[in-house]
Amino acid sequence: MGVVLRNLQKVVPLRRARLRRDVDTLRHILGIQKFDLGIICVDNRRIQQINNLYRKKNAPTDVLSFPFYEDLRPGKLPCPLHRDELNLGDIFLGVEFVMNQCQKESLDLHGTLTAVTAHGICHLLGYRHETEEEWAEMLQRERYILSEYNRLTGRHLEPLMKAFSPET
Repeated sequence: MGVVLRNLQKVVPLRRARLRRDVDTLRHILGIQKFDLGIICVDNRRIQQINNLYRKKNAPTDVLSFPFYEDLRPGKLPCPLHRDELNLGDIFLGVEFVMNQCQKESLDLHGTLTAVTAHGICHLLGYRHETEEEWAEMLQRERYILSEYNRLTGRHLEPLMKAFSPET
């Protein structure tokens, strides 16, 4: 099963091969290699449109996730009955938004995109951060994923979620 990685923006030069390798590593860590996953890289205009349409927030953001399994409990993998259900869903990466954040905070773009993608995958796997308890559970999972990623790659990525905020 695979990853469909589309780059629909032209604002930020993007190394798709590196992002694909990083996503494959994340999938390996989570044991979700048999599931399909869509990752769509978009600019601020497009992510703002999607954010406004689906979340009624008229602002760009770093990531939006659209899970195939909407009622999945955090930490539980789906149990598909048919081949066409081997899908986790789609993640829209606001690459321009992420690049702007990286410039403000002197962060590496590709490392940050990997951390944001890990966050998006957590959403596809049922994690939320609408309450402080959910936030803590999701942060713990992201820390585990990125610590394993760092162990396997020698990198030093950390979750981008720093404090609970019900608005995000």
